[in-house]
Amino acid sequence: MTAPAPAPAPTAEHPHPTESGWEHHRVTENAGGTPVPDTTGTNAWSTRIQAPAPSLRRLFAPVTGTGATAICGLLLCLVVALVFGWSEFMVAAVAIAALLLVASLFLIGRSSYAVEVDLQSTRVVAGERATGALTVRNSGTRRLLSSRMELPVGGSMASFRIPGLAGGAEHEDLFVIPTARRAVIQVGPALSVRGDPLGLLRRQVRWTVASNLFVHPRTVALHGAATGIVKDLEGQPTKDLSSNDVSFHALRQYVPGDDRRYVHWRTSARTGVLMVRQFEETRRTHLAVALSVDPDEYGTVEEFELAVSVAASLGAQAMREERPVTVGAGRGQVRARSGRTLLDGFSGIDPQPGAGILVAGRLTAAAVPNASVGMLITGPKPDALTIRRSGMSFAVGVRVVAIRVLAGSKPTLGAIDRVDVATIGALDDLPKALRRLRAA
Repeated sequence: MTAPAPAPAPTAEHPHPTESGWEHHRVTENAGGTPVPDTTGTNAWSTRIQAPAPSLRRLFAPVTGTGATAICGLLLCLVVALVFGWSEFMVAAVAIAALLLVASLFLIGRSSYAVEVDLQSTRVVAGERATGALTVRNSGTRRLLSSRMELPVGGSMASFRIPGLAGGAEHEDLFVIPTARRAVIQVGPALSVRGDPLGLLRRQVRWTVASNLFVHPRTVALHGAATGIVKDLEGQPTKDLSSNDVSFHALRQYVPGDDRRYVHWRTSARTGVLMVRQFEETRRTHLAVALSVDPDEYGTVEEFELAVSVAASLGAQAMREERPVTVGAGRGQVRARSGRTLLDGFSGIDPQPGAGILVAGRLTAAAVPNASVGMLITGPKPDALTIRRSGMSFAVGVRVVAIRVLAGSKPTLGAIDRVDVATIGALDDLPKALRRLRAA
């Protein structure tokens, strides 16, 4: 199993958007632009040149891989022509030098652009349409010749042809970003590209900074089905003793530092010894979710994505009900400051070999020793012993539920020692499985 593939290259559309309510997330800079080394495609060769002076680095920066080959050929032809006196190689050297000279003419000039990259929304759900607009305006007074803009989108590169623009004129291109799977897709920076048709020399200028598009996992509304398990335990006394709670346990002798508000004066007067009340701690709601991100525990990529969606659904429901939730994903944790940041964190989860349910369960249990319910989310491959050992990481009194995802299977319930086990084959099976667990 491998990580989700990078998003395909976006497609450009020229008509203006017909839908209303665009939420603009503008990424722009001034018209000056910032020249940047070209580290993509054929121009990566120039970034490896360790020139002895900044002037030489600037000189070689526009040279592409094809251009480097041409320069090497030029030098080789000169050496052969001068050493052996072969005029044919001298003619070839002159021809290559002429090509490089003509190619350098394409780099002359400075563009006075103001570039904006607007995303309709910086957060979408997997499968939803994500659109954006690239707007290029001539901020100068003289007419600019046609050029080309490149916009990195994830692991792909979108290319836009910019026509000649009069002073103050602007051109807009729309693009669609495929969002078949959850991901964090970096959009930008927008680059203007100058170069010759043969690809010998190439100069890039960066006009914007990069922004992130969060593709959230699909989630399902639980409507209290999941947190109903937690609510059943909320307020129940535990075996842990406390000096301040609502469930009275016993009286004990006063020790320095005890709160005098809990002195039981009637018993103290009868026994002649100062006595204070002692309480049992009542359970407070805290949901702990442990997600296995080990690809070896899943049969397919779809099962891994289903497990992520299950964990995200549980966490999002708890956040909507304003209940504390801690989500462990393998060896790390997903930030849960708000529902939005929680789903942002799920967007960036990648498979990690060796970070299975046993590791995730132990680390999550250690991070939340006062959890009321522990949810273990894993694939179909971990055996009963592994699930049991992961569930035993939680303290006694914590209800532990393991949810196994097996694509296409019918929902089933079972138990391994004190761990309740539910197997689901689709995300829509989750609410039904949780309701049955609550009733069990």
